[in-house]
Amino acid sequence: MPNFPNIILYAIPFFVLAMVLELYVTTKQHIKTYESKDAFTSIAMGLGNVFLGFASKVLVLLVFFLVYDNFRLFTIPVAWWSFLILFFADDFAYYWFHRVSHECRLFWASHVVHHSSEHYNLSTALRQTWSGGFYTFIFWLWLPLLGFHPAMILLQMSISLLYQFWIHTEAINKMSKWFEAIFNTPSHHRVHHGSNPIYLDRNHAGILIIWDKLFGTFQPELSDEKVRYGLVTNIKTYNPIKIAFIEWWLLLKDASSGRKSLKNRLLYLFKPPGWKHDGTGKVSDDLRNEWLMRKK
Repeated sequence: MPNFPNIILYAIPFFVLAMVLELYVTTKQHIKTYESKDAFTSIAMGLGNVFLGFASKVLVLLVFFLVYDNFRLFTIPVAWWSFLILFFADDFAYYWFHRVSHECRLFWASHVVHHSSEHYNLSTALRQTWSGGFYTFIFWLWLPLLGFHPAMILLQMSISLLYQFWIHTEAINKMSKWFEAIFNTPSHHRVHHGSNPIYLDRNHAGILIIWDKLFGTFQPELSDEKVRYGLVTNIKTYNPIKIAFIEWWLLLKDASSGRKSLKNRLLYLFKPPGWKHDGTGKVSDDLRNEWLMRKK
């Protein structure tokens, strides 16, 4: 088994230094991007994710090795060219994981944690799920099936996560045009964290923004539409436990309470956030279309 380091743990001191630098820069720019309670909550969520990550990574490795050892179609060697292919394959997998996490409430229940802050800074990048690591790995199962070694896959997933740290900032406005055209940037990701109707469920990219442009989910940041961060209906709490599990509670409540058919109870798991079985709910497409109609 290749002996790759846990680069996320090595990056923790860099995360701290980067947040201090960002706070200094944004203060100089007169941008109030940090709020102490919110930042400490994000850091607490990140630490919880790291601790629970030890358990979830054991599960992920076991499943990846089960597929790799018993069902792989090819044996792809650990080489520079295989990492190049894996870079694109992992980023493609991440796009669909991220998109489905916004369009299916079962996955949104864990992903909503990352969108729960009403602020946008490097500490927001640390606001990670405590539950998603135990089941969202299914979007990557095709990689060990193809023949990529599980250690390679986990390393590339960590690289993608590290890349996405620096784009959680308001200190950088726009990058050069060629970079904005190919890669995920602070501007693109600010859109993703917006609760404005025009920004909802857009820019799901990990490293490459090309997937959003290819599959019709790209939305540029508009100069006349300042991003409002957070959720359509914000949680309004700094309690990490509530943030980690409140959407699971609301999902189970919607699916189990009231008089509704078994089909509708199950649909609450798979329909987008905002969907209601009686037609009274509004999903992101509804809110976006209403916004566009008002702009005409």
